[in-house]
Amino acid sequence: MNQPLAYRMRPTHIDNIVGQQHLVGKGKIIRRMVEAKMLSSMILYGPPGIGKTSIASAIAGTTKFAFRTLNAASDTKKDLQIVVEEAKMSGTVILLLDEVHRLDKPKQDFLLPHLENGRIILIGATTENPYITINPAIRSRTQIFELKPLSNEDIQHALWSAVNDSEKGFGKENVAITDEALLHFSRATNGDLRSSLNSLELAIKSTAPNEQGTINITLDIAEECIQKKALTHDKDGDAHYDVISALQKSIRGSDVNAAMHYLARLIEAGDLPIISRRLMVIAYEDIGLANPSAASRTVTAVQAAEKLGFPEARIPLANVVVDLCLSPKSNSSYVAIDAALQDVRAGKSGDVPDHLRDSHYNGATKLGRGVNYLYPHGYPGAWVNQQYLPDKLKKASYYIPNHTGKYEDTLAKQYESINSKKKRNNSK
Repeated sequence: MNQPLAYRMRPTHIDNIVGQQHLVGKGKIIRRMVEAKMLSSMILYGPPGIGKTSIASAIAGTTKFAFRTLNAASDTKKDLQIVVEEAKMSGTVILLLDEVHRLDKPKQDFLLPHLENGRIILIGATTENPYITINPAIRSRTQIFELKPLSNEDIQHALWSAVNDSEKGFGKENVAITDEALLHFSRATNGDLRSSLNSLELAIKSTAPNEQGTINITLDIAEECIQKKALTHDKDGDAHYDVISALQKSIRGSDVNAAMHYLARLIEAGDLPIISRRLMVIAYEDIGLANPSAASRTVTAVQAAEKLGFPEARIPLANVVVDLCLSPKSNSSYVAIDAALQDVRAGKSGDVPDHLRDSHYNGATKLGRGVNYLYPHGYPGAWVNQQYLPDKLKKASYYIPNHTGKYEDTLAKQYESINSKKKRNNSK
């Protein structure tokens, strides 16, 4: 078993893919393509280690087509020619092309006609947004699918499979792994299954059996092999979520010192993606319209942290935590959208008023679409009294402004002024 565990555990059938059920689950698009034997070239994009290569491998294994792997950055046009010649001789070949966003024009021009005639089924893999980084000529000949980060449960399931698989994994070894260690392997790699499997392999191979011949993998061993500390040694992993919750509540409560403490615990655990996501949620949920520029600064700080990585990432993260802690707070827009969603989900929607409906097509006027619409820019103050909500909800009010920051205070005064005008006009 000289090949890495992550390589050995790659699925050879679509049923064995970990996660990505929005693409490979029953009735979903990639499964439908495979079952109908109507494969088309595709681009798979998403973070590292979440299954791009696994999906390509599973498609090939399920369809029994030949499967070849190349890298768009490092392999040459000659390498592509070899794959094409194989396809001419033996039939369709599935080509996994890693880093497809780095495919240069000569390779692309060579590949395109073979994609069009179906001789090569291209599965391009990239961590970059293909709508931005991939040439339109390739995009137009492929379907684009976004892969989602794997859940902790997905990764734990894959790890257990590796421990118990006698053919590809460590099923022939006497391995005992604690729940805490398994949880840490699944969580500390931030959804990267490849990294989790390789860390598990290191732990098993570098741990000597005890007198009974058992290889015991504990949390301490998991931390050492993955080089990240667990937040606490709690069996169920609740402390992880407790610390995230405490960070948000400390910022919401304007306690800088407590927020710094919880940020430090998350940094020590190496949870950059979780920190980044949570800070952006806080900026919009808890600071909101009281200080919109704080949200912009948060996004900028998160982008800087992600580019820098740890340990330097701690600096922009600390800056923005102080900023958010001491900022005025408002959750008015968050409360407003939740109230509106509650009505929509309860079936309180109603028809869009005729004067607001789309009128940019022949026959719209005969249907009354857009008729009697009043164009606000043609009136003083760019405001005119007319009904916008459906009849069923015309008296609904969702937004209740706060006055905790200068920006929302200005918005609140405008909102109250418009409401006063509405009341005066409706009373006439």
